[in-house]
Amino acid sequence: MAILHFTNDILIYRKTSQTSSNTYSIFRGRKFTLLGGKETIKKLDHFVLTVKDIEKTTHFYTVILGMQKETFGEGRIALRFGERKINLHQAGHEFEPKAKHPLPGSADLCFITKEKIESVISHLQKHDVEIEEGPVKRTGAVGPIVSVYIRDPDYNLIELSNYLD
Repeated sequence: MAILHFTNDILIYRKTSQTSSNTYSIFRGRKFTLLGGKETIKKLDHFVLTVKDIEKTTHFYTVILGMQKETFGEGRIALRFGERKINLHQAGHEFEPKAKHPLPGSADLCFITKEKIESVISHLQKHDVEIEEGPVKRTGAVGPIVSVYIRDPDYNLIELSNYLD
């Protein structure tokens, strides 16, 4: 279920069919096609992690996960990977606007790695990072993956994965 703003009414809708991904039934019985049947979201640009300690988080994501530290704005910190980035907010000192209830340790993230999972495991072991689970087979956004699970300094669950060939 989700909430949709539709002609000045807030409506609850649900998917009506397994075959049509954009057709929904409003609880009042009317049907509509979401956004004219077109996807409007192109890609993820960035997301925000609220953290207890920006330095520890930066160390983990740069040294362990290989991201690049980036400073922007008035001393704000981001962690860049490919065309995406993670903006960091210090818990209790978040930038506005922010999530309704920003909390360290509430994220569950999956990253696709360039290295094969065996190399990832070796790298994690070299840095004494505990593997909580894996390697295990899972389903990613575009197909089957093999994953290992670790925790960052705030205990966010981090899934490191490769697509299976």
